[in-house]
Amino acid sequence: MKPPFPHLPGNISAALYARARKSIVGGVNSPVRAFKSVGMEPLFIKKGEGSAIQDADGNCYVDYVGSWGPLILGHANPIVLEAVQRVIRDGTSFGAPTEYEVRLAEKMKEACPALDLLRFVNSGNEATQGALRVARGFTGRDRVIKFAGCYHGSVDSLLVKAGSGATTLGVADSAGVPKAFVETTLIAEFNDLQSVIDLVEGYAGEIAALILEIIPGNMGVIQPDVSFLRGLREICDREGIVLICDEVMTGFRVARGGAQSLFGLTPDLSTFGKVIGGGFPVGAYGGKAEIMEQVAPEGPVYQAGTLSGNPVAMAAGLATLEVLENETVYSQLSEKSSFLADGFKTLGEKAGHPIQSAVFGGMFGFFFSETPVRNYTEALATDTDIYPRFFQGMLQRGIYLAPSPYEAAFTSTAHTQKDLDTTVSAFGDVMEQLSGG
Repeated sequence: MKPPFPHLPGNISAALYARARKSIVGGVNSPVRAFKSVGMEPLFIKKGEGSAIQDADGNCYVDYVGSWGPLILGHANPIVLEAVQRVIRDGTSFGAPTEYEVRLAEKMKEACPALDLLRFVNSGNEATQGALRVARGFTGRDRVIKFAGCYHGSVDSLLVKAGSGATTLGVADSAGVPKAFVETTLIAEFNDLQSVIDLVEGYAGEIAALILEIIPGNMGVIQPDVSFLRGLREICDREGIVLICDEVMTGFRVARGGAQSLFGLTPDLSTFGKVIGGGFPVGAYGGKAEIMEQVAPEGPVYQAGTLSGNPVAMAAGLATLEVLENETVYSQLSEKSSFLADGFKTLGEKAGHPIQSAVFGGMFGFFFSETPVRNYTEALATDTDIYPRFFQGMLQRGIYLAPSPYEAAFTSTAHTQKDLDTTVSAFGDVMEQLSGG
């Protein structure tokens, strides 16, 4: 085995990181950005255009992070930029209703029939928090079921076996979360219906909601079993449990109607973010009218936000969703994702590093594993030790992937066949080097 690839950040990124650590905790504003799990210091990004980003030292990379999913049309998309520039000339925020939030809500309802009513917020975190609060208010119950490895934002009660950054950093739970908060959170195993049945029977009449990512993307990308999803819907119907589908990552990313449309699952509530903001901070939660009418000012469940529905984010999201009305976009994204996943699998096998992959529209993921991965336990058993050297090798060759083995990758309409060919070629080179070739 050859020694690890050398670290990559240039002088400017290194200097910026040193400065940042004097003013910003850890030098970053979200843990995974610190690059700790890949044995590096972080790159500081200067600009993005189309499928590429450029770091502060002028190095360019084909980007498969896409700001962690929102940039389905690529960086600095001219349609989105034009919409934002047009709106921003009239003001950035009013703390009052505007037409743009009405239009975006209508556009989302057209695509997702399960949305009778919705509420815009400023992030996926807020969306999840709001959905849980209204579910509890509607049912009069306190407990919530979540799945090990599924991440629903940094909501106190859900930071239990949350995957993603918590898994990467080896922290199962966050410090600072009161014990009483997590005592209401019950943990089931994804793709294991019996684990849910056991909890429901053990806490009969106490469970307000069951929340899941239909396609988990923070313990790696996992293929859900259709029978498992159907079983969840049946259990929730029978027990009066609010079924919440977290589509913050998958909404308008894997299909226009989200993962719920791909798998024919009708939730009671859904949460959204990322794509619906076109690159700006945004979130939303919504669903059945009888549940959402519990939210103030219609009902007793309070939730508010000064910047919720701000016109800039609404305009960017609206412009993005209008482009995505062309259904061929998703077939093209799926073709791009499949090209990469298939190439990785073939070259990984050839190099003696078997790969398992999953593709859903513009979202894909892969594990270094000989066997399929169906849940959090199996994700933790994959070969993650190889990932730091793999990540650095790809970065050296101009390919920017997530700095964690448990994150999804994203394709965009801006990725070209040349980008894809370059990426697969780089993957082959790295695999050959890792295998000692």
